[in-house]
Amino acid sequence: MSTLSAAPGADRIDLLATFVRIVESGSLSAAAVQLGTTQPTVSRRLQTLERLFGLHLIKRSTHQMTLTEDGERCYAHARALVDDWDAIQADLRGDVDVPRGRLRVVVPHAFGQAQLLEPMLQFMARHPQVTLEWMLEDQPVDFIADGIDCAIRVGRVEEPQLVAVALAEVPRIVIAAPSLLEAADPRDPTLLPGLPWIALTTFYRDRFTLLPADDGPALRVDIQPRLLTDNLFVARRAAVSGLGAAVVSAWLVGDDLRDGRLVQLVPGWEAPPLPVHLVYPAARQMPSRLRAFIDAMKASLPHTHGMRSWPMPSP
Repeated sequence: MSTLSAAPGADRIDLLATFVRIVESGSLSAAAVQLGTTQPTVSRRLQTLERLFGLHLIKRSTHQMTLTEDGERCYAHARALVDDWDAIQADLRGDVDVPRGRLRVVVPHAFGQAQLLEPMLQFMARHPQVTLEWMLEDQPVDFIADGIDCAIRVGRVEEPQLVAVALAEVPRIVIAAPSLLEAADPRDPTLLPGLPWIALTTFYRDRFTLLPADDGPALRVDIQPRLLTDNLFVARRAAVSGLGAAVVSAWLVGDDLRDGRLVQLVPGWEAPPLPVHLVYPAARQMPSRLRAFIDAMKASLPHTHGMRSWPMPSP
């Protein structure tokens, strides 16, 4: 018999749910208020859970409460289990499934600050019972260990264990400061290899491909970059300063093109667009707050400035 099944009078789901509430509320007393019980009861449930696992989950002091390493792992698993249990109950009872609770979302730094901010705020306004953790991170995350509900990715999704929902695509164009061109014709593709370049290392380093609007043959451009960066904002600022040309997301430089700080090179040619996906772990129940967030992103992203539907319909 397992240790957990040997606990008389202990509802294991309730113990895990209490632990999740403690972590997310930040204290035993706040958790007690939210659960409609007393602080001693919450404390006893936590102690029972720690005894069942034989682990210390929380480090408590006079002024703060922090999770142990085991507590971090327990929280990630407990969140998933409690969400699954809530979804099962709602489905079998036929409950009206109002989005509520905490949603943890990871988004790319630049994209999350610019393109995704307005859709996120609209989602929050429509769902007042949802609490959102909006985390800016460009590297892949461990969904289970980090307790992440979903992430928005720009570029290809290659992990087979993730469900990828296509949201939109990001057009990419070639830009440079007017001072970089001197008397050269910005429409001339032969101009490109001889320019100084800024490489956006997430997507290209020493070469990139351009596609013509008329579906003709692709053009490969070999470059020797002066600056290599993985940050869109750095690439844009360096391009505006005249340091070099760059291939960037069209949404990033709309104001600069309009105001003359940058010009588009070889109009009618684009780098292959970047797909935008919302990804989440497969084989788990989906809480209503995650379903609502996916629906909101699918509805808003294709219509966000500088974005377009993915895949593009045939002309």
